Amino acid sequence: MMGEHGRRRAGQGDEFWQYRPAHAGDAARSIDWRRSARSDAHFVREREWQAAQSVSLWVDRAKSMAFSGAKGRETKANRARLLALATGVLLLRAGERVGVAGGDPPKPGRAQVVPLAANLSDDAAEDYGVPDAAGLVAHGRAVFLSDFLGPLAPLQEALAQASERGVRGVLCQVLDPAEEDFPFSGRTIFDSMGGTLTHETQSAGELRARYLARLAERKDQLQGLARATGWHYACHHTGAPAQSALLWLYSALEGGR
Repeated sequence: MMGEHGRRRAGQGDEFWQYRPAHAGDAARSIDWRRSARSDAHFVREREWQAAQSVSLWVDRAKSMAFSGAKGRETKANRARLLALATGVLLLRAGERVGVAGGDPPKPGRAQVVPLAANLSDDAAEDYGVPDAAGLVAHGRAVFLSDFLGPLAPLQEALAQASERGVRGVLCQVLDPAEEDFPFSGRTIFDSMGGTLTHETQSAGELRARYLARLAERKDQLQGLARATGWHYACHHTGAPAQSALLWLYSALEGGR
């Protein structure tokens, strides 16, 4: 349930948590006289502490996310930003606090939508992005959206830092259909989006099996990292409707999947 979350400890809230023996200094109005009448001791009725969840969003802004395999199809970056902002709006409507990882702390309310949109619109100069775990709120939630095609070490470090702070979340890998199908043959020149890497081949079709095997291996690695840290993982294609990924993200943050 979004909004106020039970923290499994006594505190401010509306739901009953437990009875405890009354201690010296407890106000008389805090004693549950009905429960106390059934024994020789006095008992205090405690409520469960409830508070809104803090959710941090991280969207890969690197140049690799600017790729689109077909004219008229949106880039990975635009789809990732759309999913992040839509998720943020839904969470804010549910009463959660939302922010951008590495930016200002998560905040509640409709007014937070504009800062979210502004912080998600920047681009970075590097080929592959590095997740920012520095600003994650302890025991909060996080959403990482990227193609996750760069080196895995920075992601492993970020997830380790998140795990140490009790943060749980989701990894949403955003890929273009061309990156899934590898529809290339004959002479082909592959350039990274930043122009730092180039590979030319006369028989691109012969690379397809090896490429697909490497991609499957990367997905397995991401799933393994997610399982090891208590996160959720899913892969979304820019050729598919964004609604399906949005529903999965929201459900995963609720803990339903």
